[in-house]
Amino acid sequence: MNAEKVTNHIVHWLKTYAENAKVKGFVIGISGGIDSAVVSTLCAETGVPTLCLELPIHQAENHVSRAKEHIAFLKEKYSNITDLQVDLTPVFDQFVKQIPTTDQHSYEMALANTRSRLRMTTLYYFAGLDGRLVVGTGNKIEDFGVGFFTKYGDGGVDISPIADLMKSEVYQLARYLGVPESIVMAKPSDGLFGDDRSDEDQLKANYDELEWAMLQHENGKTTEDFSGRQKEVFEIYQRLNRANQHKMNPIPICKVENSVKKG
Repeated sequence: MNAEKVTNHIVHWLKTYAENAKVKGFVIGISGGIDSAVVSTLCAETGVPTLCLELPIHQAENHVSRAKEHIAFLKEKYSNITDLQVDLTPVFDQFVKQIPTTDQHSYEMALANTRSRLRMTTLYYFAGLDGRLVVGTGNKIEDFGVGFFTKYGDGGVDISPIADLMKSEVYQLARYLGVPESIVMAKPSDGLFGDDRSDEDQLKANYDELEWAMLQHENGKTTEDFSGRQKEVFEIYQRLNRANQHKMNPIPICKVENSVKKG
C-alpha cells in the first residue's frame, strides 16, 4: 500500500466532506489505541479544527497514558487540535447502581456496550455544541468483517474515514504519520471492561488471521477447504460475521403496501 497516497486521499476526503457539510470541525474520541490515533492524525492533517476527547470509564492506566501521549504529540505538531477529558466513571457507576445485577456473562457484555454508548452520547454532545462531525475509528475488518463494535456506541458516527482499510493497512498509515511507538506496539484493545484484555482475547484470533479469513470468505471458500488452525480461524470469522450482520446491515423496515393500509 502506498501510505502517502492513501493519506492524501483520506485527508482530502475529510476536508472536502467538512467543507460541503458546512461544519465547524471534527470531534473524535481518543482511546490510546491505533485506530483513534491514526484517524485523529488524519483529521489534524486537514487543518480543520479537531476536538480530541478522552472519555475514561474505569480505564486501564496504560490506555490513559497512551491517549495523553498521543494528544501531546498532536498538539505539538498541529495548531488545529484542542483536547478535553471528561471522566464518565461517576456517570457509569450511577447507572450500574440503578439496574438489577446478574452473574450472567451477558451482564458484563451489556455493561461493556453501555460504556461505549455513554461515550457516543458525550461525543455527540460536544459535536452539537460546536457544529462538529463525530468521526468514526472503525476499520474494515471490524466494521464489515466480524462486526467488532458496539451498535449505537462506537458504531454511532457521522463519517468513517478508515472503514475501507484493513487493520494491517492502518498500521502502515500509523508508521507513515509518526504515531507514537507506544501505541503502534500496544496490543489492540477496545478498553470496555476496565482491564487490559486485548481484542485477540475476545475474538480468539488476531487481526492478521481475521484478515486472511475475510479474504477467503470473499473468495467463496468454505470450512472444508482448510484444516488445523486455518480451519479454526475461518470458523471463528464465519460465526462472528453471521452473528453480527444486524450491525453491518441497515435496520430492517417492515414495508406496508397500500393494499394492506386500505384494507
